[in-house]
Amino acid sequence: MAPDNVEATEAWSGPLFDLFVKYRNLTGAALGAHGEKAMQGNPPRAGERVLDLGCGFGETTLRLAELVGEEGSVLGVDVSEPFVVAAREEAEEAGAGNVEYLLADVQTLQLPQEFNYAFSRMGLMFFANPVAALRNIRQALKPGGRLTAVVWRRKLDNDWVNRAEEVVAEYLEHPEETGEPTCGPGPFSMADADTVSEQLKIAGFEEISLRRCDLPIKVGDDLDHAVEFGMALGPAGEVLRLWGDRVDEIRPEIAAKIRAAIAEFEQPDGVFAQASTWLITAQVPDE
Repeated sequence: MAPDNVEATEAWSGPLFDLFVKYRNLTGAALGAHGEKAMQGNPPRAGERVLDLGCGFGETTLRLAELVGEEGSVLGVDVSEPFVVAAREEAEEAGAGNVEYLLADVQTLQLPQEFNYAFSRMGLMFFANPVAALRNIRQALKPGGRLTAVVWRRKLDNDWVNRAEEVVAEYLEHPEETGEPTCGPGPFSMADADTVSEQLKIAGFEEISLRRCDLPIKVGDDLDHAVEFGMALGPAGEVLRLWGDRVDEIRPEIAAKIRAAIAEFEQPDGVFAQASTWLITAQVPDE
C-alpha cells in the first residue's frame, strides 16, 4: 500500500468506520439517493462485469448486482477491512451469488482488464494521488468501458456541512500532528469540475461529463440529532475528533451555535437540507 494512503486507511478502518456504523440510518439513505440518480443516468447493462469502488457496507454492490442480473457480477473494493467484512456478511445474508469483495487500495491496485463498468458512490475523493487511482480504474476497464461516480460539490453548495464547519472554525483550527488519522484529502477534494475533468483526461478517459445533482437529504431525526451528526462527521466533525477531550468545555457552546445555524432545516418529520453532488460519467476509448 502506498505510504501516502496509510493514514486515510487507518481512519476509515477505525474512527470513521465506527461513526458510519452509528449514523448509517442517515448516511445510507442520503448517499443512496444520489447514488441511485447516478445509476439511473448511466446504468450497468445486464450481464456486465462491474467494479464498485470504495464499496463501504456493500449497499451499492448489491444494487449493482441486481442491475446486472445473474449473468453479470460485481467486485466491491474498499481499503477498510471492517467495511469489507461487513459487506461480505451482508451479501451472504442477502444470498447474493454474483458479488465478491476485495480489500485493496485502488491507488495501487492492478486488476486484469476484464470489467465493463466501474461505479463509485463517494469513494473517489480520498486518494493522495487521484490520477494514479483513476488510471488503475481505466486500465481495469475493457475498451469502451464506462465509469460512473458520485462526488461532493463545493461545501458552499452543501450548506448543512458549511454552516457547522464555520461555527467550529470560530473556536478551533485544524490541529497539527495529533497522532490521530485523518481521511486524507477530504470529502470535497473533487468539488472543482475543471480539476476532475483534467484528472480523468490524464488518466486516459474520454467523453467526460459532470452533471450537477441537488437532492434533499435527511441529516437528523430532530434538531439535536442533526447537531450530533454534524459534530461527528464532515469537516467540522473531523476537527472536533482530532481535538478530542481537550475541547470538552466548549463543546456545548459549539453545539448551541450549530443548532441555531441549522434550525431552519427542521421539518415536522426530521431535519432536511439540500445536498449537492457531481454525477460523473466517463468512458475508456473504444479501440
